[in-house]
Amino acid sequence: MTGCFSLGAFVDMGYLHSETASYFHLLLSQGVASRERDQTNNNAGRNMIMTCRKSSGSKVKRGLVRAFVVAGLLLTPAVASLAVSGPAYSQSVRMVPEGNRYRSQPKIPYSSARRTKAFNSTYDAKFEQVLGVLRRDRRLIGSIKRVAARYGIDPVHIIGAIVGEHTYNYNTLDSAQSYYVKALSYAGLNFDFALNGEDVEVFVKRPQFDRCRKDSIQNNSDRRWTCYENIWNSQFRGRSVDGVRYPKKNFNEAFFQPLFAGQSFGLGQLSPLTVLKMTDMVSRKSNFRKLEASNPGAVYKATMDPNISLHYMAAIIRDSIDAYKSSGKVDISKNPGLTATLYNVGDPWARASKFRRSGQTWPKENYYGWLVNDKIDQLRALL
Repeated sequence: MTGCFSLGAFVDMGYLHSETASYFHLLLSQGVASRERDQTNNNAGRNMIMTCRKSSGSKVKRGLVRAFVVAGLLLTPAVASLAVSGPAYSQSVRMVPEGNRYRSQPKIPYSSARRTKAFNSTYDAKFEQVLGVLRRDRRLIGSIKRVAARYGIDPVHIIGAIVGEHTYNYNTLDSAQSYYVKALSYAGLNFDFALNGEDVEVFVKRPQFDRCRKDSIQNNSDRRWTCYENIWNSQFRGRSVDGVRYPKKNFNEAFFQPLFAGQSFGLGQLSPLTVLKMTDMVSRKSNFRKLEASNPGAVYKATMDPNISLHYMAAIIRDSIDAYKSSGKVDISKNPGLTATLYNVGDPWARASKFRRSGQTWPKENYYGWLVNDKIDQLRALL
C-alpha cells in the first residue's frame, strides 16, 4: 500500500503543534519550499509539498508525523526569522552615519556668546583650555573610560559632553580637582528644594499631578520627574492657579535653585532635576544609593563630585541612545555629536518620537554637537 501524505494534511489534522503548524502554513504560503514543489506529483495539481512513501500500515504514518514534528521544531527559529523578515526590515533600527549633517555650524545662542564675551574669551580659546585640562588629568580620563564601559558607551561621548559644556555653557575648567573642593563645600548645608517655602515633594501632591501617580510612572525616576515637570509647564508655569501666581520659570529653576542663580553644576554641568531623573539608572548600574528631593545635599554632591557625576553623565548619554533606538528607530551610538546635542537640550524620548514622525532621514546636530563632531579626532586623541 502506498501512503501519500501532504504536509498541509498533517497540519490540518492537528498532528503538529499549533505553533509549528503555523510556521509550516507560512512555508506553504510564501513558497519557501519551491524546490520541493517541483518534485511533487504533477498530476496532483496542488500547490503543496507531498511526501510519499511505500508503507504497510500506521507505523509509517506515525513515523512520518514524528519526522515532521521534529523538522518543525528544528525549523521553527529559521521559519520565524523568515516570517518576520519583511516587517522587521522595515522597522529595523538604522545606524546613523558619523559626522555632521550640516555643512556649517548652526547658530550659537546669544546667551552663550554674551557669557563668553563677558570673560574676554573666545570659543576657540575655551575649547583649547578644556582640552589642555583633560590632557593633563590622566586620572580623570581613566575614570571616564571605566564609567563609560559600565554603561556600555564609547567614552568619547562623555568627553564630548564635558568639552561642549565648558566651551559654550560654562566659562572655564581649571581642573577636576576644583569640583571636588566645591562638592565638599556644599556638604552639610541646610537647604530645601522648594518654592515660596513649599517643598517640591509636597507641591506635587496637588490633584493636577494625579496622572503621575500610576505605578508605571512612580516606579521609574525618569518618568516620575518628567511627568511632574510636564504638569508644571502646562498648568502652573506663568499662570495663576487657585489665586496664586506662579513664576514663568522652568521646573528646575522654580524648585531646584536654593543656592545659586545658575541652573547646572560640576564637571558635567548637571542640574539637580536631571540628577533626580537619572537616579534609578545610576543606582541600577553603579550601585549608588537612590537620591530623593528630600535630601538636597546628596543631590548637589552628585552634581559636583566627579566620582559620582561621571556616572550621571553616562546615564544621560545611555538614556539618549536608548530613546532614539527605541522610539526613533535609529542608533546614534556612533555619532557623539548627536549624543552631545541631546545632552545639551535634554528630553530625548520626546525628541526621538518627534524625529520619527517628522519623516527626516537622520536626526541633526545643534551648534554644540556640531563642534563635537567637527573636532572628533582631537577628542579621541585624549583617550
